[in-house]
Amino acid sequence: MKVTARAHTNIALVKYWGKKDQQLIIPQTDSLSLTLDKFYTDTTVEFQPELKHDQLVVDGQVFAPEQMIKVTRVLDRVRELSNQTLYASVNSTNHVPMAAGLASSASAFAALALSASRSAGLTLSGRDLSRLARRGSGSATRSVFGGLVEWHAGHDDQSSYAEPIMENVGFDIEMLAILIDTKQKKISSRGGMQSSVETSPFYPAWREVVAHDMVAMKQAIQNHDIDQIGHLAEENAMRMHALTLSADPDYTYFDGGTIQAMNLIKGLRNQGVNCYYTMDAGPNVKVIYNQRDRERIINALAPSFGVNNLVVAQPGPGAHLL
Repeated sequence: MKVTARAHTNIALVKYWGKKDQQLIIPQTDSLSLTLDKFYTDTTVEFQPELKHDQLVVDGQVFAPEQMIKVTRVLDRVRELSNQTLYASVNSTNHVPMAAGLASSASAFAALALSASRSAGLTLSGRDLSRLARRGSGSATRSVFGGLVEWHAGHDDQSSYAEPIMENVGFDIEMLAILIDTKQKKISSRGGMQSSVETSPFYPAWREVVAHDMVAMKQAIQNHDIDQIGHLAEENAMRMHALTLSADPDYTYFDGGTIQAMNLIKGLRNQGVNCYYTMDAGPNVKVIYNQRDRERIINALAPSFGVNNLVVAQPGPGAHLL
């Protein structure tokens, strides 16, 4: 059965940075994210008797079998769960730049998990679907759900999964992505995480930071307190990026445009506009704010980055069939 699914990217408000288990992608800490409506991936899967191996096409580019290890890992798990023996054809279209710190892997593997499992005849629960998506990309476990989502780190395959905190976000939080550089980053998230875990002297403190921030962030969400959500997200992001600067060798995902955007947002805050920044593993900055302030923020950022590089996103839906 040919099945097409769509999943949206998510941006972590409390970051995931580091794994306890590389194979199962079990994280060192919990995390919490917002799924976005503007960035998404559409993926079609069909298991076909004539195929000699799994096939992958992404945005028209054909991948060799050795280039699709993570995709095959997800498909192998689907075959294991469904007693399916056929190889699959996977065709994926990204509506988000790949490997640029905009969470393309999250939407890609959430869409793959849903389309592949349904194509193989499985109807998985949201929790089981998040476990499956995690096999391809850690952050994909959160993109299975819409709105605000928590990923429980757990300690094994069963205990590490995501669940929604608030799927239908009932307050006016909004996020603006500043597209500073959408080229593929030089240091992968996977490599950067492992370097930080193994060499940053501050990594033990990071676990404590996340434990505190998870409690505080969930309270801010319950209170619909966008200012507190933004403040916590900004501080959490900066502490995550401190792990990259304190690794050996040190590295950073920032560039000049990243610093410029951060300073402009701080300047807006000094003028009384409550807006906050966060970044994942890439130079592109995301701004968190109340949607009533959107026009003022865009007017302040457009002269430096161009209005076409400012993408407004609102809370988006979970993975779904098309």
